[in-house]
Amino acid sequence: MTDPRTNPRATNFVFINIGHFFDHFFLLIFATVAALALASEWGISYARLIPYAMPGFVAFGLCSLPSGWLADKWSRQGMLTIFFIGIGASSMLASQAQTPIQISGGLLAIGLFSSIYHPVGLAMLVEGRTKTGLPLAINGVFGNLGVGGAALITGFFIDQAGWRLAFLLPGALSVLIGLVYGGWALRTRSARVAAAAAAAGPGQAETGEDILDRRMLVRLFGIIFFTAALGGLIFQSSTFALPKVFDERLGELAGSATLVGWYAFMAFAVGAVAQIVVGLLVDRFSLRLIFACVAACQALFFALMIGSTGLAALLVSFGFMLAVFGQIVINDVLVARIARNEWRSRVYALRYILTLTVMASALPLIGWIHAGWGFEVLFGLLAICAGLAFTAVLMLPGISQITGLRAK
Repeated sequence: MTDPRTNPRATNFVFINIGHFFDHFFLLIFATVAALALASEWGISYARLIPYAMPGFVAFGLCSLPSGWLADKWSRQGMLTIFFIGIGASSMLASQAQTPIQISGGLLAIGLFSSIYHPVGLAMLVEGRTKTGLPLAINGVFGNLGVGGAALITGFFIDQAGWRLAFLLPGALSVLIGLVYGGWALRTRSARVAAAAAAAGPGQAETGEDILDRRMLVRLFGIIFFTAALGGLIFQSSTFALPKVFDERLGELAGSATLVGWYAFMAFAVGAVAQIVVGLLVDRFSLRLIFACVAACQALFFALMIGSTGLAALLVSFGFMLAVFGQIVINDVLVARIARNEWRSRVYALRYILTLTVMASALPLIGWIHAGWGFEVLFGLLAICAGLAFTAVLMLPGISQITGLRAK
């Protein structure tokens, strides 16, 4: 067996994936807590509680760029260490909240440290790789499991020990993992540098031979950012609202917080299948065709969700989660193919600033739509957004075999 101290890529890959799990897990604990515990405990409606999470998601988006800049200029491993320790400590802080303002402060801190992960972890993940679809897909599965795990584990704690433990124990675990990773990273720093140089090799070096016309580059990034924004709205709305959707629509199928959490976990876990399949496909076939199929499936399943209840709602939710999580891989592969390594963290940061800012705005939108019309209107809106993404994808050039592109 290869010693991870001399070949750290596999060990790094494990920690990067754990980080993706935690990033989505901590961000969505409050979604289940608000839907199934705080509304009754604090006597505040679900619609009024949701906006208290908005500052955290704003920080999640806006702080991505400085996080990516620091990672490119200082250390990606160092930033990942800060992520683990910071997000864990912030979650422990949130567990002590006694008022909505206090929990909003804890969620703000969670969002601040969560902003580190995507520009840093994804840049680390694709560095030195020519085929990025499968690694990004595997990484996406861990993020997917974090989304589902938040609903499942939080629902269990609500039933068994109260919502505070759902913030406290995972937070302590993340701090511990951060300390372990930081110590390992310090011990293997020189080995990582040598391994990265060997992994890049002469055949994988980014020499600048692939040149892309500036107007085409603008077009590509315009499509990436537009579809990423729509994808952020779709992702946030569907994942954040799903526990409440199940609570309202599954009837006798979901008679407890634990069952609601289980069904949400199942729906999110199903998305892992799509991420693996899409990751394999984009390394072999037309990215534009696959992207268009995924967007079309989103529109179809969101439209089918209108009026669905009981078992039908559960099955349709599995369908749209397949498509929602499948798109994430495609957007990340596009960035990996276009951006050079030395500024890739900042490109991922810009992409996530846009995506996550849209995600933050989705929270009051969910509350407003739910209070006024219920989830029927929300699913109609998401179907329209998926249709717009499908239209934008049709304008993508055939770039499935192009890597390391640069503007003139």
